[in-house]
Amino acid sequence: MLSTARVLCLSLLALLAAAPTATAAEGWTVAPAGGGRATFYAEGEPGTHLQDTVSVTNPTTHSVTVRLHATGVPITFADTGVRVPARTRADIPFTVNVPTTAAPGDHTATIVARDASGREATARLQLHVSGPMLSALTVEHVAVHGNRITYELVNRGTTPLTPKLAVHATGVFGTVLDRTPRTLPVQLPPGQRLKLTEPWPDHPTLDAVDVHLTVTAPGGAHDTADVSTRFVPWGAVVGAGGALTAGAALLLVRLRLRLRSRRRRADEDDAKAEHPYTQAELTGAGM
Repeated sequence: MLSTARVLCLSLLALLAAAPTATAAEGWTVAPAGGGRATFYAEGEPGTHLQDTVSVTNPTTHSVTVRLHATGVPITFADTGVRVPARTRADIPFTVNVPTTAAPGDHTATIVARDASGREATARLQLHVSGPMLSALTVEHVAVHGNRITYELVNRGTTPLTPKLAVHATGVFGTVLDRTPRTLPVQLPPGQRLKLTEPWPDHPTLDAVDVHLTVTAPGGAHDTADVSTRFVPWGAVVGAGGALTAGAALLLVRLRLRLRSRRRRADEDDAKAEHPYTQAELTGAGM
């Protein structure tokens, strides 16, 4: 004879075997129309409009109403609110609007359907944007404001950029700032402009300085920008002994301008020596 505990165990197993198994297929689902596709795939140039169809399948015994939206890329649905009767399927056309500023390469989007109870189902869309891969940027509006250097980066290419910045500054008596290239904690999308600040807490107190910024990014993007500034301790100038400090500041600025002028003339002389000027003599000969 079987023990009571064993009989109860066998009975429980029999009940579990007879009970229906809950699967994801029992609820409504979202998938590409036509069958045979696990995900959507679209390909086009920036500014194009690509069409496809999403299916909402309801195998249950009651109707369901879902609302559709998308993330990742702009998608327009023929209808965003869809009622699907029991044991039927609804096919909803949609259009993928590839932005004119979209970077060439692969992009991922997700089509999301949600019912009144909050249940969601999703379908993935892979978008390939065709076009040349161009890496280019510019550095603009460089300025020095006290203990910081401000500047703007503009992505002039077609790919997202993670730029690197190097800063070098030279005063009357030599280098006063030299920061080797480092990766900035930003990503710059194509066509976007970003305002950034470089701290400079230990700048000179009294000097005339040339600041040089160099920005690079993967793919060969490169640009430089320069700005000149003067550091004068105006508090000391207007206080006791200000006349002496002001005179020293003025002398320093004049010296800086004189050295800069000499360097410019030397560069021009070097350029003339490298590329001597020639002029063709007009002989006046007739044709």
